[in-house]
Amino acid sequence: MSGSGYILLMDERPHEKLVTWQEAYKLTLFVYSMTKEFPEEERYGLISQMRRSAYSVPMNIAEGNAKRTAKDKRRFLDIAKGSLEELHCQCRLSRDLRYIGAHHFQDIDKRIHRLSFLLSKLRASVSTQSRAAQSLHSLPSL
Repeated sequence: MSGSGYILLMDERPHEKLVTWQEAYKLTLFVYSMTKEFPEEERYGLISQMRRSAYSVPMNIAEGNAKRTAKDKRRFLDIAKGSLEELHCQCRLSRDLRYIGAHHFQDIDKRIHRLSFLLSKLRASVSTQSRAAQSLHSLPSL
């Protein structure tokens, strides 16, 4: 039994319960699907970069979630946020190069904004939990 009061099944990972991770994973799948339509000459350029930026987000959320300290957790969430912003720039470039249409860009832009918001909230909750734990440790003993 974990300390949070629920039992993890053998095939479940704690990060998979996070809505932020779930949304990041869906975004990654979307990017893979979207880039299949890109020109072949971008295979080792923009396609590769976009896919790496996309999968970096859920991977860093997962890795950060496995860390013990709040500082380490926040660091990995910051890396995920940086990768997400990198992906946004790559999507804008893809639109301007006409690899994706305005509709696709609007769709992915909304997904990126939502995920950015979720990452910010998750990072804030890690900070809040850390401060709460620190204040518990500083209570005078009875």
